[in-house]
Amino acid sequence: MPTTIHVEPSGPGRFRVTVNEGASKSIHTVSLSPDYYEKLTGNQVPEEILIERSFHFLLEREPKESILREFDLPLIGRYFPDYESEIRQRLAT
Repeated sequence: MPTTIHVEPSGPGRFRVTVNEGASKSIHTVSLSPDYYEKLTGNQVPEEILIERSFHFLLEREPKESILREFDLPLIGRYFPDYESEIRQRLAT
């Protein structure tokens, strides 16, 4: 079953992320500071793309039900030390 990820802004530095897998879905709130956004992207890609690719990264490693309902984007790196280098690579291609 295909997985879709929909990211929409929900306030300054906050995004609502909906992950759909078939008939099942999960909803998450992600915070992203301007400093961390610049660190990962150099302001070269939209924030929504960074968050969408970050969710693809997470879903390759755990089911959507294991992803926290609310978190700051840098938290991913605490669980997956390769996150920052991996996401930079993915955004460059």
